[in-house]
Amino acid sequence: MDWLTMDLIVARFNYWVYIVLMMIGLYAMIAKNNYMKKLIGMAIFQTAIMLFYVSIGTKKGASIPILDHHGGEHGAGSAHIAGEAALKVGEAAAAFPEAAAAAGTTNPLPHVLMLTAIVVGVATLGVAMAVVQKINDQYGSIEEDEVLKRIKL
Repeated sequence: MDWLTMDLIVARFNYWVYIVLMMIGLYAMIAKNNYMKKLIGMAIFQTAIMLFYVSIGTKKGASIPILDHHGGEHGAGSAHIAGEAALKVGEAAAAFPEAAAAAGTTNPLPHVLMLTAIVVGVATLGVAMAVVQKINDQYGSIEEDEVLKRIKL
């Protein structure tokens, strides 16, 4: 194996796992006739997307951007983050000390968005399970083919 193949496969192993999880979830949503299996596929797909976002939102060797109660820095991070600096870190350190501190911290936005996505995913799954239960009560089955036959009658 050449270095390019090693870099694409081994170094990015977590991304391949996410792609496999996404494909499993997509397959379950499309190919299965049981509504509960479709919901499980949807949950797997959502989980893979959340893991992917959190994975791309991390930075090796970075700290969290939290300020302690006394105004000092917690770890190497700073709460006075001015966003992603377009300047080089060396130039930013002289002109904007906050930007230099921001270079050593993680961006919390992807993690916060995924926390929201988890809440929305759990709520969606709960409502979908209630709908599946109602379908089972009304049509006597949660198999898509059988429900469609009974709707047409």
